[in-house]
Amino acid sequence: MSEKNNAEMKKSSRPGGGMLGGGPMKGMMEKSKVNDFKGTLIKLIKYLGSHTIAIFITILLAVGSTILMIQGPKILGTATTEIFTGIISKIAGGKGIDFDAIAKIMISLVILYCISMVLSYIQGWTMTGIAMKITYKFRRDISEKINRMPLKYFTEKTHGEVLSRITNDVDIVSQTLNQSLTQIITSITQIIGVLIMMLSISPEMTLIALTVIPLSLFSVMLLVKFSQKHFKKQQEYLGNINGHVEEMYSGHVIIKAFNGEDESIRKFKQYNKKLYSSAMMAQFLSGLMMPLMNFIGNLGYVAVCILGGYFAAKGKIEVGNIQAFIQYIRQFTQPISQIANISNVLQSTVAAAERVFEFLDEEEETDDSSAPVTVNVAEKDGKITFIKDGESQPFNGSVQFENIKFAYPDDNVTVIHGFSACVKPGQRIAIVGPTGGGKTTMVKLLMRFYDVNEGAITIDGNDIRDVKRNELRSMFGMVLQETWLYNGSIMENIRYGKLNATDKDVITAAKAAHVDHFVSTLPNGYNMELNEESSNVSQGQKQLITIARAILADPKILILDEATSSVDTRTEILIQQAMEHLMNGRTSFIIAHRLSTIRNADLILVVNNGDICEQGTHDELLNANGFYANLWTSQFALNS
Repeated sequence: MSEKNNAEMKKSSRPGGGMLGGGPMKGMMEKSKVNDFKGTLIKLIKYLGSHTIAIFITILLAVGSTILMIQGPKILGTATTEIFTGIISKIAGGKGIDFDAIAKIMISLVILYCISMVLSYIQGWTMTGIAMKITYKFRRDISEKINRMPLKYFTEKTHGEVLSRITNDVDIVSQTLNQSLTQIITSITQIIGVLIMMLSISPEMTLIALTVIPLSLFSVMLLVKFSQKHFKKQQEYLGNINGHVEEMYSGHVIIKAFNGEDESIRKFKQYNKKLYSSAMMAQFLSGLMMPLMNFIGNLGYVAVCILGGYFAAKGKIEVGNIQAFIQYIRQFTQPISQIANISNVLQSTVAAAERVFEFLDEEEETDDSSAPVTVNVAEKDGKITFIKDGESQPFNGSVQFENIKFAYPDDNVTVIHGFSACVKPGQRIAIVGPTGGGKTTMVKLLMRFYDVNEGAITIDGNDIRDVKRNELRSMFGMVLQETWLYNGSIMENIRYGKLNATDKDVITAAKAAHVDHFVSTLPNGYNMELNEESSNVSQGQKQLITIARAILADPKILILDEATSSVDTRTEILIQQAMEHLMNGRTSFIIAHRLSTIRNADLILVVNNGDICEQGTHDELLNANGFYANLWTSQFALNS
């Protein structure tokens, strides 16, 4: 875990600002009060819209299978009546039991159950396919959404919180669609079908059986009312746990180095305790439903048995129908219990779906689809031209900062105050100054990770806000202080700068960045797989790979943010030589703390407290004996 993450985690003033502060938990508590059950359910149904025909077929199959199953007890009751009649006939001196008739009844019953099983199997297969397609669509939409999110979202949310939505929450929705949706359909069909069969046997006993419904519904509604908020909190706090564990795992080396295990465990216990409390209440209330429903169902079952025995004694009902009705009363209460149980699953599902839809509804980076300026990149030579009002304008690389002012969203503190600078095509601009002076913020504004509040940034006279973000960023190449490599081969990580590059192009770029030498000493060379944290290569080697990636991309404007901060002095000299070649003829912005690396810059901008306090060449600034001269002198004194 980096120092930056540590600082963000301690923020408690912003909701969701970090995992270890008070802010995110406060934000979670506030969110748990918001629960649009109906609205989320409608959104989920709309999400299923493209599978309407398949769902309709699934419903028909489920209904058909259930109807066939419902016929079973009535047919079996016929066999029971046949046996009872045969026994009575035998006692009276008649033929006795007609086994041929019973055999025909049993065969028809087996055929009935087999057809029902086949329909149920087809229905299950179809529904599983639908559930997997919906899961795929959810994860695809979330993945695409992540790439459209503004940078500020990820400074306010933890990685674990986002990952929880794409894994846990989507899985819950998938399981419900796969298992519970058809169960709801079959349960409703079973209730209606069984009710019809019961009425055909005895309206009086059916009336007794129906008395359990109002009591059951009241019990379900009461428990749902109290349990829903706890299910919502359970999902929220689960995201908290995931975020904390992810951060602690990624930063386990720093945690051990600073003996932070006890603090990490303390925080985990704090979050786990809150998850335990919400999950305990949710599952406790959920667990009450089945015993309660069984108790209510058994009361009706006892009443029906007493009344059925009385009617049989009076000769109002056949013995086989009593046996069938007893089976039906069980089949009648069972789907009610299932629906009650599913209601708990639905609560958890809606809570999970609500979190997914909240993410999908988050504000995105806005880009005007009818941007007045278009960037055209030639396929052959990569030459860039601006197209405005139908006229083509060649790219030169001049950049103008015109009295820009900027404050980060949701903050009232202005970071950049009236920043102005003119960068000529092909110039190497060094931006130096103390930490927190606004150097990296300038780069974020230039790349349109954020838009300026006042003023304008122009490239060749074109306001960058008139250019689509993806087209604007296609002109830039970046090498950042914080290296980013993904789980894959070294070859693939370098090729990320230009996806259609050949292996030869990749190796050429690697040689220019002095990567080839150390790669040749590694197992499998360029095909060596980097692990998830890229910890099987050194920090300096990681930075060299990112520099090779930038060289391969061949950008028109280059941004180097402390690009050589993690390499030794000898390697730094080699990198400077490679950068000299890379920056030749390109407008370049170099952010550096080590002033020795920017002595040859065409223009040095000295930034302090969001303003340019000095600007000029290295020699001019030293002769001015101002802020830059003090930085140079202090750094030289420290190095000596």
